[in-house]
Parts: sequence; structure tokens; C-alpha cells
Amino acid sequence: MMLELLFMEQWSPYMAGICIGVLSWFAFLLSDKPIGCSTAFTRTSGMIERLFRGSKVNEKPYYKEFTPTVDWEWMLVLGVVIGAFISSSLSGVFQLQWVPSTWAATFGNSLSLRLLVALIGGILLGFGARWAGGCTSGHGISGTLQLAVSSWIAFICFFAGGLAAAFFIFNILGG
Repeated sequence: MMLELLFMEQWSPYMAGICIGVLSWFAFLLSDKPIGCSTAFTRTSGMIERLFRGSKVNEKPYYKEFTPTVDWEWMLVLGVVIGAFISSSLSGVFQLQWVPSTWAATFGNSLSLRLLVALIGGILLGFGARWAGGCTSGHGISGTLQLAVSSWIAFICFFAGGLAAAFFIFNILGG
């Protein structure tokens, strides 16, 4: 049964939710910290900036609080990427695809448009995650697990914003 899970194209959302809950429990047990991903990206930006500016990066107030180093959250993000690759390979669905079929059907096959929209979306997502004090995994999983009111508000806004953006992109712009 467990071995079959490794070769499935899609897991039950209930099973995935249980696994994320167990992972959250272990994160609190072993590190006394909640699961989150957006801080790993800001740490990465600091490490990249350090390549060009040297140790001056460490003087910035933001990087005094979020030191640009490889930590367990950074390794979690790396594990998500590696795990997604292994899972898609084992299930037989791995493929390199620059322009997804849903996107192509709505907006055409322009790779440059797809990359531009992805870049803008990534910048907005990163800005929003830092402004909200966390990302969907930080607020939606860890914060709601702790019954933090701010996380429940952020999670509801993430969901509503995602629905509104998807409706706008695929019904207004693409329709």
C-alpha cells in the first residue's frame, strides 16, 4: 500500500493534508518553529546580494533579522523541489513544459509572455508574502494550526485573492 503511493499521479487531498499536518507537528517538535517557505527566498536574495556587495548586506536591518544563510527552511524548499521531481518521475508524469496547455489555450504559445507574467507574479507574490509576514504555508498551515487570528485572516485573503485573480485572468483577459 505505502509503496503504491510513490507511483500514483495524484494523492488524495486528505492524505496530503494528513502528511502536511504530521510534518508540521515534527517541525514544532524538532525545531520549535513553524513551517514556512517565503523566508527561504528572502535569505536566498540576501546570499545573492552578498556575492556582489560582500558583508555590507549583513548591515541591513532586514538581514539582521533574517540572516542570509542556508537554514532548515531553505532545505525544506530544496526538499520540495527534489521531492516533486522524484514524485513526478516515479509516477511517470514528469515532463519539461515551458508553456502549460491551459495557458496556451487561453493566451497562446508565447514563451516570452509566459515568462514575463511568471516574473511579475513571482515579484508580487514575494512582496505580498513579506508584507503579510509570511506565505500561504506559513499562515495557511502553521498559523492556522496555532489558531492565530492574523493567519486565519491572511489565509482567507489568500484564497479570495487567488479566486479573484484566476477569474480575472482566465475569464476577463483570456475570454
